[in-house]
Amino acid sequence: MPQSELEKMKAGQWYSCLDPELDAMRARAHEAVHEHSILPPTERGNIAPKLRALFAQCAEDVRIETRFHCAYGVNIHLGRDVFINVGCTILDTASVIIGDHSMLGPNVQIYCAQHHKDPELRKQHLEIALPVTIGRNVWIGGGAIILAGVSIGDDAIVGAGAVVTKNVAPGTTVVGNPARVMGG
Repeated sequence: MPQSELEKMKAGQWYSCLDPELDAMRARAHEAVHEHSILPPTERGNIAPKLRALFAQCAEDVRIETRFHCAYGVNIHLGRDVFINVGCTILDTASVIIGDHSMLGPNVQIYCAQHHKDPELRKQHLEIALPVTIGRNVWIGGGAIILAGVSIGDDAIVGAGAVVTKNVAPGTTVVGNPARVMGG
């Protein structure tokens, strides 16, 4: 029996992102994100109930500011004391793990999807999902972009506006586009 596009996505294979099952999952995520955005802060708390329920893992003390967006939500794992500031986007076609005590500044973007480089295959809406892992006690400055397949080690710092295309070693500070070790 052929694999569904969701099964291909989960297996890290090329899949079509335009698929009714994936559309329904994105719609559920959009509903949860919408609830998070419109509830008054006193009712919402740190995270609106539908959004919290959507995540694969979410510690009780995680805080997400409004104007948050995610693709599916079901692939997001948030450790203790994680803070996600205003305007962040997580396109979680694959697993996104954010470790304990990590902070994302305003407008940080995390992309797990990588579209096909062959223009004919790209026209078929093919993409592959690569996980993103952010370790413990990581600080990601505002406007940074984390690309598909990247791991950021514990205690690292990603400077504001950096575009992270490669893994970041623990305790390292990276800046720029593409991100490189500060002073290196």
